[in-house]
Amino acid sequence: MMTIRTCLAILPAFLLIAAVPAVAGQRPEEHREAAPHVGGGYIPAHGPRSEPHEAAPAPGAKPNFHDTEGHPEAPHVHSNGEWVGHAEMHASGAYHMDHPWEHGRFTGGFGRGHVWRLGGGGPSRFWFNGFYFSVATPDLGYVSDWNWAGDSIVIYEDPDDPGWYLAYDVRLGTYVHVMYLGNS
Repeated sequence: MMTIRTCLAILPAFLLIAAVPAVAGQRPEEHREAAPHVGGGYIPAHGPRSEPHEAAPAPGAKPNFHDTEGHPEAPHVHSNGEWVGHAEMHASGAYHMDHPWEHGRFTGGFGRGHVWRLGGGGPSRFWFNGFYFSVATPDLGYVSDWNWAGDSIVIYEDPDDPGWYLAYDVRLGTYVHVMYLGNS
């Protein structure tokens, strides 16, 4: 007769042996991960990497950011850290500034460790913690669903467009180019 102690000692080994056929019987397509999700609280560990860029899109051509079913038609970040649309946006040439950082540089902190709650305003002038920004004109169409009085955002440096920062909306998973306007 087995004691409870003996049963508890062999139980983990039995469960491991029982699991092997289940894993071994899976087909390769069952090992694939689902498409990365967007938004919902995900915060990228870092901003986009500077990489060789594609050729500039045709003048007047509207970029297509809808890369997967259920993803927004706006620049966004996948839960695997991929910044969708950044290279194409840079290639457009729309983010050139003659006087980068004319209002100074943002010093509040960048990336995942610095989540800010929007305190009001709108695309032309919004703020949090005494820091003021404005959304780049080419990106105005991507912020219609941002909550200017409550969404959490994270600021990242733009490695390719001097003078611009990237504001990432944690709730939506979308981002836009923003100009720092100074602090109070």
